[in-house]
This record gives sequence, C-alpha cells and structure tokens, in this order.
Amino acid sequence: MDICVISFTKKGLLLSDQLANIWSGEPLIIYTKYSAAWDAETVHPVTLVEDTIEKWAKDRMEENQILLFIGACGIAVRAIAPNLTDKLHDSPVLVMDETGAYVIPILSGHMGGANEIAMRIANAIGAVPVITTATDLEHKFAVDLFAKRNGLFIVNKDGIAKVSSKVLEDKQITVSVEAGHLSKCSRLPDGVHIIEYPPKQHADIVITTKKDHFDSDILLKPKEYVIGMGCKRGKEADEIEEFITRIMKETGIAAEQILALASIDRKKDEKGLLFWSRKYHVPFITYTAEQLKEMEGEFHASAFVMEKAGVDNVCERAALKACKDTGKIIYEKHAENGMTIAIAKREWRITFDE
Repeated sequence: MDICVISFTKKGLLLSDQLANIWSGEPLIIYTKYSAAWDAETVHPVTLVEDTIEKWAKDRMEENQILLFIGACGIAVRAIAPNLTDKLHDSPVLVMDETGAYVIPILSGHMGGANEIAMRIANAIGAVPVITTATDLEHKFAVDLFAKRNGLFIVNKDGIAKVSSKVLEDKQITVSVEAGHLSKCSRLPDGVHIIEYPPKQHADIVITTKKDHFDSDILLKPKEYVIGMGCKRGKEADEIEEFITRIMKETGIAAEQILALASIDRKKDEKGLLFWSRKYHVPFITYTAEQLKEMEGEFHASAFVMEKAGVDNVCERAALKACKDTGKIIYEKHAENGMTIAIAKREWRITFDE
C-alpha cells in the first residue's frame, strides 16, 4: 500500500516534504489542498487536490491506501466518515499536526497496521505517537493483531470485543488450535491458556480449517492459499478478475482463504492485479527475478517468459515464494489469453511470538 499524505497549509506541505525525504518504508505520495503549493519550494512531487477532501478520501480508501492527514483530526473524521465499512476492511488512517509533534492512528490500528505505521513515522520524524488502543496501552494480547500476524481471517468480528474485554479484565483466555498446527517454540502471552482440540468446553478462541460448529467467542481460520500470477502488460482489470474468480470457483477457494496474490516485480504497477488485490483485500506481493530463481522444484518453464522476465516461470515460483518455504503447488500453471495462474497451499503454523 502507498501512504497518501494530504496537507492544507504551507507548513503542513513542507512537513510532508520533510517526511518524504527521510521515509524509507512504503511509497509515499504527497497531496495538498494548499492552493499556493507551487511556491512552497518542495523537493518531492506534489499533487494539488481540486476535488473535495471527502472525494479525495473516498478514492484513496477504495484503493485501500494508507491515509495520513496533516491537520486537524476533525477534518480527517469528516472526510472518512461516509466511507467506513468495518474494522477488518477499513483503510489505515492517521493524523499528524502540522508542527510534526504528534502522530495519531485513528482508524484500523491493528488490522490495517495504523498503530505500527504511527510508531515508524514517529521514529522517523521525532514525533510522539498517540496510541489509544486499550490492549496496546496495557501491553496485552490483541486477538485481531494476533490473527493478522498469523495469516488468519476472523469469521465473526463481533467476537473481537468479547475477547478483548476479558483480556483487559485480566481474565484467562482459552485457545484451541487444530492439532499439528501450534508452533512448538511459541511462547504464550500472560493470561493465554491452550486447551485441547477439539474443545470439549467453551473456548474463547478456536483456530481451525474445519467446518464444525464450536462453542467459542471467536473463530479464526487460516488463509491457506497463495495465488501466483503473470500477465501481459495492460490486461484489463475485469478480465483478470473474471479469470481469478473462475479458477477460485473451480478449486473451491474463497477470497478470505487467500493469504496473498504474488507476481514478479515487473508487475508491481500492473493496474489489473492491483485492482483485484484492493477489491478483495488481499496483499499483492512481488519478487525480483533473482528471488524467484531461488525457488527449488519442478516448474512449467517457458523460454518466452525467460527471455522477457529473466526467469522461466512466474506464477508457480511466486506462489511458492509467498508461502515462505512451507508450501506446495495444488493448482499448476494454467495459461489463458495472456494470463498465467497457479495456486500454492501453505503449511500454516500458529505462533504467539511477535
């Protein structure tokens, strides 16, 4: 995701430029409503926003971008309010005052990573991060952050509040993990207790691929699959979406089961792949040709792909690469109308280590 920074005054614009100069993370794009931006003597490119701030925010949030407002919290709240969905899918939104003294994550602190981004911005620019999430302030177990780190999707998001309330009340949290998937070296947080699987009594958290019904407050399921893709430059987004949707239907895989969409770095700006990634809230990961070559195994090689991309196969290698050495191809390379796709299944493990 890109970090889209918007300012409203000359001072805020110069702070945007300063941040861009020292930032080494995600791509940072500078926007401003300051009408005399041309006279601000900035180093980095600046886009003057002529739309309303609400329209600007809507467009960025539909693209699942990170929003950083340099100005008053009220401006940010009014701009994003019409576009809010739920805590599992909202874009990360942060606010920083134009002096650069404070940075405040106001939306998607855990699942979107706004809290972490705030800490990184604060460290980069010397600001104070204002974190308001209760579990973070108390340094306690946060089930939504735990799910994100382990590649799990939350089946019933209303259970997050139930579990978090018990954590904050210093009550014990019981977790039941499908057999064979708990990391042996995992160190449990204070107050978290592992119980047998399947649970014979109520469990606060159940983690499983099974479709059985469990008496639990929150059910977590692993994102087991990675889609690897390659395509000709400029493929239409609707054609890519139809292709992926059809293959997912054939293989019986739902969007919430997908950990990532993976490809070669030559495709990092491919609009069709980016559109699908943002629409279905699936991270889009790319690798260099050299990184893909490092993958061991038998692949459906192509001399044409080797000549154009510098590696003999993109989709299968990228899918396996994103599994972090714990995957296997379950749907081999399929080519169609200038697109290739493969699906890998990862061997998921649960860890409580950060």
